[in-house]
Parts: sequence; structure tokens; C-alpha cells
Amino acid sequence: MPEGRVLGLDLGDVRTGVAISDADRRLALPFGHIKAGAPQDLKAIVEIVNENDVTDVVVGHPLSLSGKPGPMARMAEEFAEALGSTLSIPVHLHDERLSTVEASRALKDAGASNRRSRGAVDASAATVVLQAWLDSSR
Repeated sequence: MPEGRVLGLDLGDVRTGVAISDADRRLALPFGHIKAGAPQDLKAIVEIVNENDVTDVVVGHPLSLSGKPGPMARMAEEFAEALGSTLSIPVHLHDERLSTVEASRALKDAGASNRRSRGAVDASAATVVLQAWLDSSR
């Protein structure tokens, strides 16, 4: 099984949630969020990749509930392609259906307020997507 940290991204209109795995690829942890919008988001991701010895990137792929790609899924595909041509490491798409809902529910259960937790929801959603990818890769 490959080793090395994996970066998980949950793309959004305002913020992109970021998560990172441990080097053994067992556990995804929230890493924070970055401001969405090219080209500064690509630059920020490249910096995170370089500073944390990341060997793979996983981008959340927001398919519809039926599993078909819509406009947001196509945006994620284009972003992953741009990121892949910028980085010299693999970039993967992973189905993220309901990851934000799951992350919001978990934070609410933990007592986080909606207004304060928007960035935390983004990072948590990225963690959900990354953990699902890590689990499916084993």
C-alpha cells in the first residue's frame, strides 16, 4: 500500500475545505480552509502540498444523488485537471455526496454554532471525503 500524506479538498464558492491524512494513510484530520478562487487557491494548495510532503490529492466530486455529474461536478473535474497539471503528484476525484450534510450534523451535535462553524464545516466536509477515500483505498 502506498504511503505518504494525502490532501483532501472540499470545493466551495467562498471557501475550500482542506483535510490531511497521517503518513500511513489511516486517518484524515481537518486542516482548515482556504479562500476559493483561481489562481490564489491553486497557489495555496501547492504550498500546502510542498510544506507537508503530500503525495496525493483527493478532490470532492459532488455528483447528484442519482450519481450523474451536474455543473458543480464538472467544476470539480476542471479544478482537479488544473491542479493535476500544476502538481507532479496524482489528483483523484472522490464522490462527496452528503459530505457537507454529515459534517454539519457532526459539528452541530458537538455544539458548534452555525455562524462560527462555516469554515469548520468546510474542513470537516473535506475530512469526510478524504476519510472515505482512504477507507476505500485499503
